[in-house]
Amino acid sequence: MRQWVAGVTVVTSRFGEVQHGMTVSSFTSISLTPPMILVSLERSTRTHGLISASGYFGVTILSGAQKQLSETFAGRIGSDEDRFKDIETFNLLSPAPFLKRGLAFLDCRVVNVVEAGTSTVFFAEVMAAQSGEDFDPLAYTNRSYFTLEPLKE
Repeated sequence: MRQWVAGVTVVTSRFGEVQHGMTVSSFTSISLTPPMILVSLERSTRTHGLISASGYFGVTILSGAQKQLSETFAGRIGSDEDRFKDIETFNLLSPAPFLKRGLAFLDCRVVNVVEAGTSTVFFAEVMAAQSGEDFDPLAYTNRSYFTLEPLKE
């Protein structure tokens, strides 16, 4: 699976006073009407627990300029440290925080859950969406980040 090229997102949630987020590439659009997406998260993660408790999550699609955010939310800092420290966030409809300067933001409400091996697939309706900065998207494959460039015709 390391050979698969994927865009990079940070999925976030909040329940009460606790917020958390993680870098996720298992993200897919599944319906335009109504707008629906899915994310797949390992059940042992804190973000999984918050989404399960709250029923909501946010997706920030990262730009090529946000590699460091991807690394931070992938857990490259200590597990007890606040991943949101010194990072500007905002909200749409739900309490889920979004990371400023992303390409796009999707505020989602869980409508179905499917257990799959050690992960859970959360199917969600997009309640609100917002475009962000106009940069190239951040992509990931085989443990390397890059940005996409259109093919020359």
